[in-house]
This record gives sequence, structure tokens and C-alpha cells, in this order.
Amino acid sequence: MQKIKTLAQQFKDDAVAMRRHLHAHPELSYQEYGTSEFVQQKLSEYEIPFSVLAETGVVGIIEGKNPNSYTVALRADMDALPIQEENEVPYISKVPGVMHACGHDVHTTCLLGAARILVQLRDEFEGTVKLIFQPGEEKNPGGASLMIKAGALKNPVPNAIFGLHTHPTLNVGTFSFREGKAMASADEIYITVKSKGGHAAAPHLTVDTILAASQIVTSLQQVISRRNDPLNPSVLSITAFNGGHTTNVIPSEVRLMGTFRAMDEKWRFHAHGLIREVCAGVAKATGAEIAVNIDVGYPFLINNPALTALGRKKAEEFAGAENVFETELRLGAEDFAYYSQEIPACFYRLGTGSARLGDVRIGHTPTFDVDEESILHGMGMMAWLGASCRPNA
Repeated sequence: MQKIKTLAQQFKDDAVAMRRHLHAHPELSYQEYGTSEFVQQKLSEYEIPFSVLAETGVVGIIEGKNPNSYTVALRADMDALPIQEENEVPYISKVPGVMHACGHDVHTTCLLGAARILVQLRDEFEGTVKLIFQPGEEKNPGGASLMIKAGALKNPVPNAIFGLHTHPTLNVGTFSFREGKAMASADEIYITVKSKGGHAAAPHLTVDTILAASQIVTSLQQVISRRNDPLNPSVLSITAFNGGHTTNVIPSEVRLMGTFRAMDEKWRFHAHGLIREVCAGVAKATGAEIAVNIDVGYPFLINNPALTALGRKKAEEFAGAENVFETELRLGAEDFAYYSQEIPACFYRLGTGSARLGDVRIGHTPTFDVDEESILHGMGMMAWLGASCRPNA
């Protein structure tokens, strides 16, 4: 552990420079060609063999003293978001309308840093460490699902997988873990309400699409409030209501968009049916033509209890028990969930907040940023988990 900490400190400045390069050159989901080339270049410099999967994904292999004994996978995502950055920093995004607003630049940097550390210490740990750099976490169908289909969890098959995520409300030097259900599934909802349209002064001569769509919005809330077990975390939010362009015309079409989140697969798909039933009921009551499309997204994320307990124990050894916390239950979604449905998985949080930033830099906003001191702790912890966790082979 001390050697890992020493190497992390030694490589810190290089890692911060890597993060700044990645932050300044963000790429959207499934377009991470430059980022992928950067990762490949670094792995080549570190003399780590790798393969390219799912077009832009990269998988590296570091073999320890007894590579066939077990395999631990470490994962990072590489894509950015369609957000215009508003930070005044030297490493501000050079790509208009695209920004690393969720910390994936930090994730990729931490995994590259961990790889550089581990390859220096490969004669001092057992097993094999598999490095998974994946595309498209932010957009369906999820780069994790594509990596799995392409064979990222084969040859060798990992006995466990760890992934980290920046956490702006945790201070630098801290981590958090949660056993069991940790994040929700995420499905996208698209509803189209149509009629022939008409004059606003003569609504009886047409079907009022605005009224029908409004009834859908309010009625859908009953799916959660009256059809779901209150103890079963779930949320349904309509986030877009688009239709009409003037004051005296009832539009012929209104489009709704939203998201549905759940932590129970049986309830999840039952709720899909209830959403369609509500829309069918409004269609029958109003005479509107209503089409529903539910784009099924990521499953819920479940942290393997035994692996997560082991990961937390290792984190307490590395950072001190006073710096390791319980992650709150979240209805946000993560495509790391796909890995968690396949093999024992642990998705943990890296503290990235500090007084230096001035305020909490929430993800998915134009001012998201991290205290770069967190990279030192992030890459050290990933290396420590890869080197010291020995899941049952």
C-alpha cells in the first residue's frame, strides 16, 4: 500500500495534466475516437497490452505473479455531455457545446494512473487486473452493454469489477460505498398526442391536444403515488411538453418526454404497462390519437454485498475509517449496472469537493469541476483495490 501511495504521489502531476487534456478535448457518447487514441497511447507508453472493442472501447491486461488465480476488473467511462462549459479555467473545453460535466475525464485519468502504478508493481500482487475503458455511459443503449457484447468480460472472465464516480458533496480524500441496490434503472418515455387541430375559439370541432397531453401529465403521477409500494423507490418525471406556436390555434400534435426510474425489475416493467394504460384511457376519453414509446435503458445497479464490504474494508485501510462513508441511495442511473448484473460488482464514490472550489460543483451543469487533488486519491485507491482485493476465484 505504501508503494502505491508513493507512486501515486510521483505520478500526480502527470495525471493532472492528463485530466486537463481530456477535459479540454471532450467527446460525446460513441464519438470518443480521440479519447480512445489517447488511452491507447498511454497504455503503449506503460507497456500494457490492450485490445480495442466496441469501436472506441479499450481493454488492457496487467498480469501479476499468478495471473490465473483470479481477475479483478477496473472500469472507467470516457464520454462527455452536450453542455456549454462556463468555467473560467485554463483547461476549459475547446469543443463548443461539449463538456466533461460528469467527471468522466477524472475517471479515465484515475484508471490510467492506477494502470501506471500497477504495472510497476506487477511482481508484488497476485492475479490479473483487467482495465476497461468504455464509451457511451451517458446515452442508451449504454457503452457497458456494448462492451459486454464485444467480450470485455471474457478472456479472462473477471471475478469482480470495481468502478468509481466523482462525488462533489464529498471532500477530497474521502470515499463512500453502499451494499446492495445503489442506483435506479432508467427508461426514456416518449408520448405523442395527435388530432386534426383547429381554431382555439372552436375546440368542439377538434380534439384539444394540449388538454389531452395535460391530462396525461397529471394522470401519470398516479402510477407512482397510487400504484407503487411507497417503500419501493421509484420516480416518473415528464420533462418536456412541446406543442403549439400561437394563441389561437389548437395544435395538431403535442410531444411529451420524460424518464422513469425504478429499483425493482418486476415493478419496472409492470409500470411500463400502467403508463400505456393511462395513455390509452386518455385517448378513449378525449378522442385523441396517442402513441407511446418507452425506450428501455439501463437496469438498476446492485453492489455485491461481499465485494462491497471487502472494498470498503480496503478503503478504510488506505484512507482511514474516518474518511469512508455510506453512499446515499440514488435514483440516478449508471450503465455500470450492466456489469453488476453479470458479475460481482462494486461502484463506489470518490470525494472531489473542497473549499478551494468555492461551492459544490454539481454534475451535469456548466460549472461542474473537481478539486484535482482528488485524482491522487482516486488513482491510488483504484490501484490498491486492483492489487489487494482477492475475490473468490
